[in-house]
Amino acid sequence: MAGNGYFDVAAGAPLHPVAREALAVALADGWADPARLYTQARRARQLLDAARAATAETLGVRADEVAFCANGTQACHLGVLGLLEGRRRVGGTLVHSAIEHSAVLHAAQWHAARGGAAVSVPVDRAGRVDPDAFTAALANGGVGAAALIAASHEVGTVQPVATVAAACDRTGVPLYVDAAQCLGRQPVPAGWSVLSGSAHKWGGPPGVGLLVVRTGARWVAPFPTDERESGRAAGAPALPAIVAAAAALRAVAAESAAADARLRTLVDRVRATVAATVPDVEVVGDPVDRLAHLVTFSVLYVDGEALVHELDRLGFAVSSGSSCTSSTLEPSHVLVAMGVLSHGNVRLSLPADVDETEVDRFLAVLPGVVARLRAQSGAVGL
Repeated sequence: MAGNGYFDVAAGAPLHPVAREALAVALADGWADPARLYTQARRARQLLDAARAATAETLGVRADEVAFCANGTQACHLGVLGLLEGRRRVGGTLVHSAIEHSAVLHAAQWHAARGGAAVSVPVDRAGRVDPDAFTAALANGGVGAAALIAASHEVGTVQPVATVAAACDRTGVPLYVDAAQCLGRQPVPAGWSVLSGSAHKWGGPPGVGLLVVRTGARWVAPFPTDERESGRAAGAPALPAIVAAAAALRAVAAESAAADARLRTLVDRVRATVAATVPDVEVVGDPVDRLAHLVTFSVLYVDGEALVHELDRLGFAVSSGSSCTSSTLEPSHVLVAMGVLSHGNVRLSLPADVDETEVDRFLAVLPGVVARLRAQSGAVGL
């Protein structure tokens, strides 16, 4: 179980109790190869088929459109590159927003290194892509595919997927949507050709990626395949984890309305209190059209890594997009694209069952933590 001060479900959510129960059952009954014909294998196949059907029902898609793979990053790479492969005779350009997850950007770089091209569409200061600029990029010709994240994983801003999907439809360009932060929390607008997600973001176990390819989409596997998952993801499926992931997705989707209302109120409190009690702070992302559970702010004159470590010492697990909190030594590309402060950045993403008193405790200790770190670095009286 995660601690009461675990505020980083955008990176990985604790295993949902329903997933834990399903995992135990699947470990007992789903260990055989579902591709074989004997009794144990047929039982495993039944579990796999049931997991696929449950996932499809939750998402409102067909079961034969759902494929499971090793993780969310693999699902992303397969989704983006598979659309480009299917459209290679039409064009080799990928149009994507400037705030896509790094997995999409890595796929774009891989594609460009092999003779393709990628066009990045800017976002506004709230972190929302410009639909007109996206539409103009689609009209340039030679576009093989487009990619748009459903909602920013760093600042929570919901993207205009429906508008962009309509523009893609008018130009005949297939759209890939990274829905990792939305699945189980809110519906994804229609109009996309391929969608991906990651089970450990919604309370399933790690090691399960979700790839949904709509019927009729011109998608061709970009890497070697086998007979598994309709030729979309190679290798034996992690069946017990898949069963648990499907159970968790159905559970969190059923709970989403109540969770959304509660978390939205708490995040509104965080946004208002941080802005009122911490000097020289910028709360970023759209204040209204956003993921209910996520809030990001940046604190001037504070080292982001020191802030994360000090909060951890006090029992709070938070994330950061600051330049000094990762081995890359580069600021968050999302915050840079938005043109907002990236120094001293903190991201809170609250679990559905978060203890409200822990949120209040965080808000109570944060101003003192910031003041202490500023004093230690000599950043006072500025």
